[in-house]
Amino acid sequence: MQAPNVYDADPIPAEALAEIERLFTNGDLFRYTSEDAPVALLEQEFAALMGSKYALAVASCSAALFLSLKALGLPRGARVLIPAFTFAAVPSAVVHADCTPVLVEVAENYRIDLADFEAKLAAGAEAVLISHMRGHTSDMDAILALAEAHGVPVIEDAAHSLGTLWHGRRIGTLGKVGCFSFQSYKMVNAGEGGILVTDDDDLIARAVIMSGAYEHNWKKHPVVQARFAHWQNRLPLYNTRLSNLAAAVIRPQLALLEERVRKGRANHDYVAARLNTSPALHVPPPLPGETRAPDSIQFNLRGLTAAQADAFARAAKARGVSVQIFGRSSDNARAFWNWRFLAEVPELPKTRAMLMNACDVRLPARLTRDELDVIAGALLDAAEEATGGVPDAA
Repeated sequence: MQAPNVYDADPIPAEALAEIERLFTNGDLFRYTSEDAPVALLEQEFAALMGSKYALAVASCSAALFLSLKALGLPRGARVLIPAFTFAAVPSAVVHADCTPVLVEVAENYRIDLADFEAKLAAGAEAVLISHMRGHTSDMDAILALAEAHGVPVIEDAAHSLGTLWHGRRIGTLGKVGCFSFQSYKMVNAGEGGILVTDDDDLIARAVIMSGAYEHNWKKHPVVQARFAHWQNRLPLYNTRLSNLAAAVIRPQLALLEERVRKGRANHDYVAARLNTSPALHVPPPLPGETRAPDSIQFNLRGLTAAQADAFARAAKARGVSVQIFGRSSDNARAFWNWRFLAEVPELPKTRAMLMNACDVRLPARLTRDELDVIAGALLDAAEEATGGVPDAA
């Protein structure tokens, strides 16, 4: 059996196709041209799903992160703590918001190094942006407690964590604001798109206006009218709105989320158990209280030399399975030393060491057990071939 194509996006539900045809027929693609527009309905449904008071749908998760930072009213140059293991769009959003990213070390298990986090928080920060990278949740109890003690708001980048729980609470609802992605490789596929959720009246009012609710379009958001009126014409417009077309694609998929999460977690855990039988491969376990919603798997190479690591990736590719080793892939946007748009790229030895051995493989929820066996078998065989069965103890 050949390795499956894990890069195809999930198909669009039939209900979405019917709504898309209706929108194409009447041309009603702009969110503010009608009452009960698909974008407005999506916001109501997503807020209810998350148990949040408010939701705002925008062009991307990056736009949601940017708007969240701007809606907090942070001063120019404000120091914003972010994990050093994240996607380049996260520090980019901080830069776009006229703030300064402060990179925090990340441990071998892909979670924030709490000692480095606490030290950098104590050194001065105006906000914390926690990126649950690839769906891995750091110790949110500790992070929230430390941030609260310093009077610092927490933004959650939950682009990879729609459906993940932390002690029974939905990731993205723990901090002051949570941001999600609807890009093609996420649990809900709209090609592009994002959404933020919050319970804060003033934050949602500011974010709605800055997202592009010009003149009196904020009246079509049935929330916090008094705060909208207060902020009208006092804030710049960034025009990061979501279209009705994207919302029509997203809405029917919300009902499919629970099943996709269940299948994605089962797929991940099955492959993880197989990979952990190899002395050369290790999948870090979830933290206590973390119930993940993965659509990919990350694992570390153990005891391999640089040459063996490269040989492993080649051997897996020859078997039809593409492995991204974050720190060894050319110009990888998840390797912090490639973020040369930053004023200063610090040296972070723990994160660098992790990235040089951390591997990433897509595992969409749609995969069958036979397809999972092909992927796991290819990775195990590649590790055997690269090491001759004995990883280098050095």
